[in-house]
Amino acid sequence: MKRPTFDRRSVMAGLLLSTALGGLPAFAQAPAPYDVTPELIEAARKEGTVTFYTATDVVVAERVGSAFEAKYPGIKVKVERSGSERVFQRLSQEYGSSIYNADVVETSDAVHFVLFKRNGWLAQAVPAEVAKDWPKEAKDPDGYYAAYRAHLSVIGYNTKQVKAEEAPKSHADLLNPKWRGRIVKAHPGYSGTVMTGTDVLSQALGWDFFEKLGKQRIMQVQSSTEPPKKLAQGERSIEADGNEYNMFMLKESGVPVEIVYATEGTPIAIGHGGLLKNAPHPNAAKLFYSFLFDQETQQLNSDSGGLRSFHPRVKEKETRTPLSKIKLLYSDPVKLEPNIEMIKKKYEEYFGT
Repeated sequence: MKRPTFDRRSVMAGLLLSTALGGLPAFAQAPAPYDVTPELIEAARKEGTVTFYTATDVVVAERVGSAFEAKYPGIKVKVERSGSERVFQRLSQEYGSSIYNADVVETSDAVHFVLFKRNGWLAQAVPAEVAKDWPKEAKDPDGYYAAYRAHLSVIGYNTKQVKAEEAPKSHADLLNPKWRGRIVKAHPGYSGTVMTGTDVLSQALGWDFFEKLGKQRIMQVQSSTEPPKKLAQGERSIEADGNEYNMFMLKESGVPVEIVYATEGTPIAIGHGGLLKNAPHPNAAKLFYSFLFDQETQQLNSDSGGLRSFHPRVKEKETRTPLSKIKLLYSDPVKLEPNIEMIKKKYEEYFGT
């Protein structure tokens, strides 16, 4: 059977807009795009700081923050990094208490932005580069958010501990008894990436797969950034899931790890970004939000961070497998939303808390 392929446009159509707005109330028309002007830069400098809530790996997020500070001296970026579900919980608690600390938010769970928009927590803001260069499938039609990044949740292995010919090629291979006690895995209650992956794999493989995987004496960690690091440290030989971009960074720095794109398909997650309605530093927030989508920032994310970009002029390293060559599994955020608690409960039944 010929493996289906997906380009950027079809991936985004499946992930972002074809379903993400279903069941939501009508919203105001998207505003006119805004440019970065000398007046905006000056107003941002007077505010002096911008706070970024993000689920991107802290090393990558801080590189972006440092690049912004270098481009706009006098404005400090405060990076607040946590797993997607923790970012969501923190923002929900703060907005529920009328506490407004964050200026810009980004997570890897598409459901969050459906809820942020529905709750009225996001400002309508369309950076000029998003309006010009982003495919329509990669941005909210009402102007509340856009796709900042994409990444995959991949199987991986330590090449010093596992030979290529013996490494798992599929999710089903993870159930082989020889991997018992040698696998590390992240948690959907903490990671939006793993929540997305658990959703699509439970549909593709059934919960029976997770029940059997739970008997493999798994090392359970929280964030999807952690399994690649456990491989790198030699604490486990195989990762059942983990961020592709962390694997890229490790492999390209000489660490003995390798990525596996499973034969059944690989989950893909989108990290959306949005400007918060009650941002305490509104001008710095607009400036930083625009910066996130600049070609230079997107190229930085790709080159040094291993993230997939939907900017049409970003070029990926030739050593990386293009999305068009990978069988992708994607989640419908609206259908996922009412099932989140069920997925967490079912997962913890097999893996513990």
